[in-house]
Amino acid sequence: MRSYKMLFVAIALLFFTKLVNAQTTPTATEFTGAKADKKHYKALYVLNNSEDKKITGTLRNIKNALEDPRLKGKLEVELIVFGDGVAVYYKNGKYQETLLALAKQGVILAQCENTIKERKIDKKELFDFIHYVPSGNGEIIIRSAQGWAIVHP
Repeated sequence: MRSYKMLFVAIALLFFTKLVNAQTTPTATEFTGAKADKKHYKALYVLNNSEDKKITGTLRNIKNALEDPRLKGKLEVELIVFGDGVAVYYKNGKYQETLLALAKQGVILAQCENTIKERKIDKKELFDFIHYVPSGNGEIIIRSAQGWAIVHP
């Protein structure tokens, strides 16, 4: 008799646990992602890599964020480039069209001046529509302290 009571309690516990979990875990069709309940969002994308796959992926990530219906009209974006990432801003590269499209949408395109100095890069080699900051790391630190989301794809 005692073993029947324990079996009954075990089954009841199992049933109750499944019932509670079923009520608190949304199904795939119920979950719609985070709600954008703030009036404004800020994101700093970091690029310090010259690999085409990394560059195109980062630029695509920015485009996707700008097109997210939850963030439409609420998102401020900056792309900070330093180190090997400077490849994205060379005039002889293949990214001009994409960068101009992002700039047209209000994306701030920034380049670290330390990289320019250390690598002895003439600014004439880079697009004239980009902006310069003293250091990439400084930009990350300041933007982070200002509450910007730091995205390093």
